[in-house]
Amino acid sequence: MSERSVSRQKQGKRWYSVLAPEQFDRAEIGETLAEEPEQVVGRTITTTLGELNQDSGANNTKLTFKITDVGSDTAYTEFVKYELTRDYLRSLVRRGSSKVEASITVLTTDDYRVRLQPVSFTTKKADRSQEQAIRRVMIDQVHEAAAERTFEDLVDSVVEGRLSSAIYGDAKTIYPLRRVEVQKLTLEARPEEVAAEEEAAVDVDSEDVAVDE
Repeated sequence: MSERSVSRQKQGKRWYSVLAPEQFDRAEIGETLAEEPEQVVGRTITTTLGELNQDSGANNTKLTFKITDVGSDTAYTEFVKYELTRDYLRSLVRRGSSKVEASITVLTTDDYRVRLQPVSFTTKKADRSQEQAIRRVMIDQVHEAAAERTFEDLVDSVVEGRLSSAIYGDAKTIYPLRRVEVQKLTLEARPEEVAAEEEAAVDVDSEDVAVDE
């Protein structure tokens, strides 16, 4: 019996292999230890896109997954966050240039509420009106992307760089750009949570309506 197996029996705990969602080919992204399966649900695990794809060039991208289900000795997850590392973002900053950021909350076609934070880096210092115009392009492109995509498709467009490329293509006509990235994507609410919030809001509104007696 292996040393690890003995350790498991002594502690009364089990190791669970954590798998990424099907969207990421069910790749194993780590292990977690627990006495009972229900203790595993809700835990998060963060890895890099490079580790997931065996591509060291993508280690500047962090992906966070949340465990939603457990079967036997396997834990299944959902994607909850995409984020670029601080070191990578700092490396993109240049003196005498502009960094234009935006934070946009959108609803996908399958009713996931998502917050995206794109960022554009200009080649030289842009003026305020140009920065505002670039920010408007970022906001419009994110809204358009969400209006046409499911949550999974929107995540794919960010991970694969298609959304940042679309922003770059439009915004570069305003002022020369050196780089456009989506620095963070966060899942804020699932469809059932969005529906519950909307139902609660309707209930509150109906209570506020004056009734003539």
